[in-house]
Amino acid sequence: MLKSITVFCGSANTCPEKYLKDAYEIGRVIASQGRALVYGYGSRGSMGQVAMGALSEGGHVTGINVQCFVGSRHTLDVSEYIVEPTMQDRKVALIERSEASIAIPGGMGTLDEITEIYSLAQLSIVNRPFGILNMHGYFDGFLMQLKRANEDNFLKDKDYARLMVAEDIETLLDMLDHYDEIYQKRLEDMQK
Repeated sequence: MLKSITVFCGSANTCPEKYLKDAYEIGRVIASQGRALVYGYGSRGSMGQVAMGALSEGGHVTGINVQCFVGSRHTLDVSEYIVEPTMQDRKVALIERSEASIAIPGGMGTLDEITEIYSLAQLSIVNRPFGILNMHGYFDGFLMQLKRANEDNFLKDKDYARLMVAEDIETLLDMLDHYDEIYQKRLEDMQK
């Protein structure tokens, strides 16, 4: 079992309430399974909710902040607090501090983070499982674009097969735990 999960998510409090409730449950499930949570720090939006969910189960939560946000009133008492000098440094730390990463609904930062780890995996710079929690069909358009990139040979089969996608957190965590087996099976199926 993977012991630590980075969750990429949004900080907007203005998103529909269902996403905030889902984020809390995601954090709660991660911690209830004995996994540590790594996230972008703060108490706002899905970011705050995923951390509060993990903390509600007594989970270990690492918050990684950026120097320009230090002093914000949107703080949270987490298990471990790290400050990185830039957004780019924070993104690297978010990836390196856990064994796997998932994206849940969020904005441009979330898309940036999931595409960053996807690109790094494609280039064999990072070799960690990653996935998308496609709650409420939020990532349907993004997933269609990836399928199109694969169909038009911009995204090779071996890279297209890397992304794990599920609609509930339990299934996605299980997929990430069995990443190598699932990935190999997908490659075999694509070559038939």
